[in-house]
Amino acid sequence: MKRFIWLFAFITFYANAQDTVEVNLSSPHATIYTHLYFLQTDSYQPEKAAATILGLSEEKAIQKAIKIKQVLDGKGLNVDFNKIPINANYKDSIGFTTFHKYILFPQRMPKIYVEKVGNNWYYSAETVASIDQIYKDVFPWYVEKLQEVIPVSGHIKALGIELWQVLGIVLLLILVVIIFILAKKIAFFILRRIQHQVTHRTSNLELDKVLKKLAHPISLLISLAFIDKIFPSLQFSLEINTWVFLALNIAETIFWIYVLLKLVKVVMRIYEEFTERTESRLDDQLVPILNNFLKGLVLVFGLFKVLRLFGVDTTTLVAGATIGGLAFALASQDTVKNLIGTIMIFLDKPFHIDDWIETGEFAGTVEQVGFRSTIVRGADTSIYQIPNSKLSEIVINNKGLRLFRRYNTNLGVRYDTPPVLIEAFVKGVREIVIAHPETRSDSYNVEFTGFGDSALLIMVNVYFKSLAWGVEQSSKHRLHMAIVKLAKELGVEFAFPSTTVTIEQFPEKKSLDLRYNTDQEKIDATISKIVADFTAENPMENPN
Repeated sequence: MKRFIWLFAFITFYANAQDTVEVNLSSPHATIYTHLYFLQTDSYQPEKAAATILGLSEEKAIQKAIKIKQVLDGKGLNVDFNKIPINANYKDSIGFTTFHKYILFPQRMPKIYVEKVGNNWYYSAETVASIDQIYKDVFPWYVEKLQEVIPVSGHIKALGIELWQVLGIVLLLILVVIIFILAKKIAFFILRRIQHQVTHRTSNLELDKVLKKLAHPISLLISLAFIDKIFPSLQFSLEINTWVFLALNIAETIFWIYVLLKLVKVVMRIYEEFTERTESRLDDQLVPILNNFLKGLVLVFGLFKVLRLFGVDTTTLVAGATIGGLAFALASQDTVKNLIGTIMIFLDKPFHIDDWIETGEFAGTVEQVGFRSTIVRGADTSIYQIPNSKLSEIVINNKGLRLFRRYNTNLGVRYDTPPVLIEAFVKGVREIVIAHPETRSDSYNVEFTGFGDSALLIMVNVYFKSLAWGVEQSSKHRLHMAIVKLAKELGVEFAFPSTTVTIEQFPEKKSLDLRYNTDQEKIDATISKIVADFTAENPMENPN
């Protein structure tokens, strides 16, 4: 029996000890707990809560303390005492200040914080001075008027919600729909005006669709801002406000991510139209790279925002990511070097898309420039994937930057070709070059330049206008065919490596000389005919 009496006495003493809470201002945790505890319904002692306000009379301090709690409740800011420091000498680690202070909600309510004065912690002078204005912002002038006009029947509760609050939610939703429709039209109109000012061009259907998609989330953000402003006026409980404002903040973050992603799409579309008007095709390749980079940046910042809403310390996360990123960078130096190489390629622009480049190891047409490597397609259609770090360091012969494509070759004719025919052949080749639509008629050389081992050498040096490799090959084909036809009509034969044995005395020996027709009229007629036929087959597209 004595054991039960002692157990009952211990439980009674422990319960009384638990209910006995004294004013404690020794730390941020103690001060904030004292303030909120003595303003709860079951422990309401406002004069003790007012002890957290320094330098005011008890009556004014009570008013300030009550307003601070009402603001926190109205915005759904639920204080997590597990995160409030209990260190009496706590210093704010956010920012550059060295004062002893603690901000309860740095992002949503930065002006409400406690600071150390002497040996105790109180709500700061800035908080006390600004709380009246903050209260007016959270609870506008019409809130008190609204409470006065609500009849008794309006306070009937169902599931913990009063009837006037239900009607207020319905009215709020109607206003939100109206604001959303108006904001969407206004946002689209403003976006089109901005687009016209930036691009100096009328919108096309595709861009209008993107602008409409961008105006949609913008109008949603305006609607959410309206709800955020008006909802505290309905004076729901802290629990309801906490969940409502958490949902609003999550929705706002998602809509902001959507807006920024659409904005990236609009900017990239405008930049894409700009690059289409430039001669460089490397700018076109930059569009998808910038697009992916900006989208990734938006998603990363959005993720950090969502994590912060759920109470994750993003400062610690960023610090950890920075250290981890440094370690990762050291472990993957080649990737970092390739990224730097990519930046240098876009800054220096040593080549463009579709340029033919040559190095000591490969040659081909540039098809794509990526974050890590560049893809070059060789003449045999094989693919070279070259790391950008290497490509930015080696010597590149960019054939695509040539003004013209030079073609030089030697034509070898037989040693026994008469001088008259050599001169006629050279003249005919010159006229073919002039008549060719893809060669420069003001810069070429066709000359009898030397004596080879088994042929008389005629140099042909021309410049093709097109820089495309395929066009160059077809231009060579047409030039070669015209030269072969000219040689056949003139009776000029091309030489090839051979050995000629001459027997001075032989029965019925005849002359070894070929029968060449050196009639000048026939030669001129032949040249004119060949050139006329070539001109008819290949009309001049861009005559000089």
